[in-house]
Amino acid sequence: MNLAIVGYGKMGRLIEQLAPEYGFAVKLKLDSDNNASGEGITRQNLRGVDAAVEFSVPSATLGNVERLASLGVNMVVGTTGWLDHLERVRSVVEKTGIGFVWSPNYSIGVSIFLRIVSETARLLANEAEYGAWAWEIHHGAKKDAPSGTLLKLVEEIKKSGYHRPVSVSSNRAGAHPGTHEIGFDSPADTIALRHT
Repeated sequence: MNLAIVGYGKMGRLIEQLAPEYGFAVKLKLDSDNNASGEGITRQNLRGVDAAVEFSVPSATLGNVERLASLGVNMVVGTTGWLDHLERVRSVVEKTGIGFVWSPNYSIGVSIFLRIVSETARLLANEAEYGAWAWEIHHGAKKDAPSGTLLKLVEEIKKSGYHRPVSVSSNRAGAHPGTHEIGFDSPADTIALRHT
């Protein structure tokens, strides 16, 4: 399977490195130098590409998705911070019929963590004495704060029936790879759930 990488930063380079191990060939790499305003997303450049992996920046994601979809390119999106445009993207995907997968975090551990947080929130939804918080720390170069992962965790808390406020905070410093912590606190005890 031939891939295009749209967003050749840290994650784009990691995808390029790992692709051959999984039987993928990277045929096109686009970044801000060769894809300013989406000019690199052309039928000619994408000839022979089966799918695009989009890890760019939030301000470019919507345009990238619309251009790729208009060319019939299936895609996986890992960029965060663009979800204000989710309904528009959903409409484009449905209209063009492409395959589209997105997540704020593709880690197996985070997927499990989401389920644990969701179940804990469900169990505490009717326990009024429990307040909730969501906290994270990431390296100083991380572009979004709070991260898409932390926002997804808070969304899962609310979808699980916990309708009280959730205090959200983010730190960015140094080279820290990322930690997310969700807590539920009462006068009697504290439940802290952490993924690193």
